[in-house]
Amino acid sequence: MELRSVEELMDLLYACRGEQPAGEYGGGPGDPHGHALRTAALLRRRRPADKELQVAGLVAPVGRLLWPDGPAGRAAEAVRPLLGARVARLLRRGARPGDWAHDDDLSTLRQAQEEARTAVFDAGVLEDWRTVLELTAARNSRLGAVD
Repeated sequence: MELRSVEELMDLLYACRGEQPAGEYGGGPGDPHGHALRTAALLRRRRPADKELQVAGLVAPVGRLLWPDGPAGRAAEAVRPLLGARVARLLRRGARPGDWAHDDDLSTLRQAQEEARTAVFDAGVLEDWRTVLELTAARNSRLGAVD
């Protein structure tokens, strides 16, 4: 499945609310939806100009929702046409722990994901991220990444 619009992506992210945490999200308060919001918010604080890194933290749970028993990293396949190659690479490589040890972006993403497991703060609501998702999708559309 390929996501072709921000609206489709938002629907999937909203569907993550109330889901039981999978192994990668376990150990902390909340569901994958809340974890994704906290991860994205932490990344926004650490790297305010890096929207693609923030978006990668936000959309990570999409793969588990689309393919509950599938391999980690499937979200990359779904979001690549919409959000571009960098976000897809971050999701794909971020799903394999050995890949992030020597990559600053992946290290930052993984660190935010780990911290978001136990962090307790108001990370806002998903609708706060719509504009960032739309801008990322529009940028990749102009680059020819979206049909």
